[in-house]
Amino acid sequence: MKKTSTRLADGRELIYYDVRDDTVRDAVDRRPLGPVSTTSEVRRDVLLGDSVAIASHRQGRTYHPPADECPLCPSAGDRLSEIPDSSYDVVVFENRFPSLAGDAGRCEVVCFTSDHAASFADLTPEQAALVLEAWTDRTAELSHLPSVEQVFCFENRGAEIGVTLGHPHGQIYAYPFVTPRTALMLRSLAEHKEATGGRNLFDDVLAEERAGERVVLEGEHWVAFVPYAAHWPYEVHLYPKRRVPDLLGLDEAARTEFPQIYLELLKRFDRIFGESAESPTPYIAAWHQAPFGAPAGHDGINRDDFALHLELFTIRRTSGKLKFLAGSESGMSVFINDVPPEAAAQRLREVASS
Repeated sequence: MKKTSTRLADGRELIYYDVRDDTVRDAVDRRPLGPVSTTSEVRRDVLLGDSVAIASHRQGRTYHPPADECPLCPSAGDRLSEIPDSSYDVVVFENRFPSLAGDAGRCEVVCFTSDHAASFADLTPEQAALVLEAWTDRTAELSHLPSVEQVFCFENRGAEIGVTLGHPHGQIYAYPFVTPRTALMLRSLAEHKEATGGRNLFDDVLAEERAGERVVLEGEHWVAFVPYAAHWPYEVHLYPKRRVPDLLGLDEAARTEFPQIYLELLKRFDRIFGESAESPTPYIAAWHQAPFGAPAGHDGINRDDFALHLELFTIRRTSGKLKFLAGSESGMSVFINDVPPEAAAQRLREVASS
């Protein structure tokens, strides 16, 4: 992998990740851009104990542009985009309309491929491995920023999810706090460790799921399963079998196997509703990594107790129907799942590649 860092016309950082070591990246951003101006701030909700990012400048972000005006495609002639070069393998750059900025964190865009019509599932194993390297490198770099406590790599796919740019891409949020979801995991982790005399909750969950009927796909170094209490109609958790706290902890064997396992999962997600159903399946893919630094308020646990894993889920519950977060989910955070996890796991096994 070759990494080349440059600056866009407004000063934002852009990084090329290339498969070939001899690739030269010297294109210059020729757009007449002024400095980025953001209004991002983080406010604490004293009743719930969580944080909300206020970012009014995002109202003006690019919204469903035609394909020939996509800002994530390579620049070509007089059509100038966020990527100055005429082609790329993987690109990461600072978001022009960030939810988090400055002391409130950082937001980056990850372009998986220069092919506008592709999706992550269309990538070759070599391309997917390069994306994994980019996620890992950015996690390492962002963790050193003084304001950052947690790094979150994720992909939103599909207009139903709320995606406003159709080009295959994901994002990385570097939060200045520990997210509420991770805080809940840390609390459960600490409580389980105390109640069981030192056992690790993630290890116990993984062992129980591997012995059950909800395993979807298993390799030598990774296992994917539908969790016992799945929140979403089709939800898969992907774990490395050797517990590590973050992407940096993966060994070479796990990195090598990851593309085959993950690409197969994504292809199955595109098949679960049948060949005649809408395509592609909308989904969110989210990496859960340990916060950096000691887990505040959770005595007896450390970063190595946390287990890196990816959660992949769709809001489509059946062909032509979406799972909306209505009164119970949005108002009280109590999910109601219409698809039994065992049935979801069976369906995801049925649509395996031949």
